[in-house]
Amino acid sequence: MMNDRVKQIVAMGGGGFSMEPENPLLDRYILNLTQSETPKVLFLPTASGDRDRYIVRFYSAFLKFPCIPSHLSLFNAPLADLRSLIFAQDILYVGGGSTKNLIALWKAWELDQILREAWERGIVLCGLSAGSLCWFESGVSDYLNNGEMAVLQCLGFLPGSHCPHYDGEATRRPAYHQFVEQSRLPAGYAADDGVGLHFIGDQLSAIVSSRPDAKAYRVKKIGDSVHETPLQPRYLGDSSIQK
Repeated sequence: MMNDRVKQIVAMGGGGFSMEPENPLLDRYILNLTQSETPKVLFLPTASGDRDRYIVRFYSAFLKFPCIPSHLSLFNAPLADLRSLIFAQDILYVGGGSTKNLIALWKAWELDQILREAWERGIVLCGLSAGSLCWFESGVSDYLNNGEMAVLQCLGFLPGSHCPHYDGEATRRPAYHQFVEQSRLPAGYAADDGVGLHFIGDQLSAIVSSRPDAKAYRVKKIGDSVHETPLQPRYLGDSSIQK
């Protein structure tokens, strides 16, 4: 259990309740990062267009944990003061979907600024897919209508680039290598589905996984070529931190 005043982000390449409904290891890990026995968890399903089924799945999963779940919909104009709502939480959990739309809508509501303040206050930020990519300077996204991978500029809370779903989608790895080789993306981290990159401040502090064989990678350009270094996560199935 960590000091809740520490700036923390858990960026999941994929996983959590929406991808692994029968495997709660990553979600439990996140819940254990606060000092609260019943942390308040706010789900932000913006990237999915606040899809009702996604929100229902969140509640179905988190009502089983010792926590207080709620959600924020920007497509149905919130009545509450956003800053007060956000700052009352222990964990902000961002779902998957369109990262490009997520960033545009957050900036329109000035939510990006509020989330940075929340992070600086020690509220845990986390998410998968779009909810992982959004925190970095830039990364690999499939926002184009033709489904091709493209470079996307993100919020920049964390330095460098990111590629989620590294083993889950066949075009991710070659696209990431190409963009780094072309210097269109800076060096960064890739994460397989089931892998969580746990940052304290802007430094990678731990790598955890809900799947025994999943990995993370450091990807950077050296000279004229791209180098990929595997990073072995700690498999949470063998962890003693579970509640």
